[in-house]
Amino acid sequence: MPELPEVETTVRGLTPVLAGHRLTLVEPRRADLRKAIPVDLRQRITGATVTSLGRRAKYGLIDTDRGDTLIFHLGMSGRWRVDPAEEMAHDHLVLETDAGRRLALNDARRFGFLDLWRSDALDDYPPFAAMGPEPLGPSFTGAYLAKVLDGRAAPIKAMLLDQRIVAGLGNIYVCEALHLARIAPTRAAGQIARARLDRLAAAVREVLLAAIEAGGSSLRDYARPDGELGYFSKQFLVYGREGESCPCGGVVQRRVDSGRSTFFCPKCQRG
Repeated sequence: MPELPEVETTVRGLTPVLAGHRLTLVEPRRADLRKAIPVDLRQRITGATVTSLGRRAKYGLIDTDRGDTLIFHLGMSGRWRVDPAEEMAHDHLVLETDAGRRLALNDARRFGFLDLWRSDALDDYPPFAAMGPEPLGPSFTGAYLAKVLDGRAAPIKAMLLDQRIVAGLGNIYVCEALHLARIAPTRAAGQIARARLDRLAAAVREVLLAAIEAGGSSLRDYARPDGELGYFSKQFLVYGREGESCPCGGVVQRRVDSGRSTFFCPKCQRG
C-alpha cells in the first residue's frame, strides 16, 4: 500500500500539472471504488480552478476555487498517470486542464477512493478528525511523544502506527525509523527516556524525507505520476531483510505483530 512518502511524491508530481489550472473535464468512469464516488463530483468541480495541492496523512488533497477539496486515497494499487499515451482499463477518473494536460487515476484493485469535502472544514472530515500531528510537521517532537506516550505499556511500534498518535506512519517506515533510533519495536512506549524519544522523532523525519527524495519505495504497483519507480527500497536497512547483516554486525530478524511483519536488529535495537 502506498505510504506517506509515496503520497507526498504523488502530490509533488501533480502540483505543476494542476496548480493554477482550470479543470475543463472531470470524468468519473465508474460509480464507486472502495466506496461510492460522489454523484455530484463532475458537477461540482468541472470548470473549477485548482488553487493548491496538499497531503494529510496518506490522503492527497486537491483544493479548488469553489471551496471544495477533492480527496484521494491510493489504496493498494492506485496511481495517477500524467498525459498517458493510451487509456487503460482501470482509469477510473480522468481530468483535463485548460493547458491541455490529461490525468488518469488508475486503480486496478479499487481499494482507493475519491471524495469531496469543503476546504474550510477539512479538520472535520471523518478520517481526519481524530488524527495526530503530521510526522513532518513542527509539533511532532520528542516532547510531544513524551506527553502522549506517558504511562503507555503498549509497544512503541504499535503506538507509532496508531493514527491518533501520529498521522500517516506505516509499517515500512516505522521499522526503519526505530532501527535508525536504535529502539526495539517491542519496547514499552511509556518507558522510553526523553532523550531517546527526541532521537526517535528525528529518525522518523529523516527516514520519511529520504524516502520522499528517493521517490518512494515502489512496492507492488506503486509508481510516481511521471511513471518512474521510487528507489527508497534500495536503502532499506531492516525492512524485508530478514537473515541479512545489519550495519552494526548483527542479523536482521522478523517477527509478526498483529498480522504485520516487524523487521529489526536485536543487537543494536536492544531497548
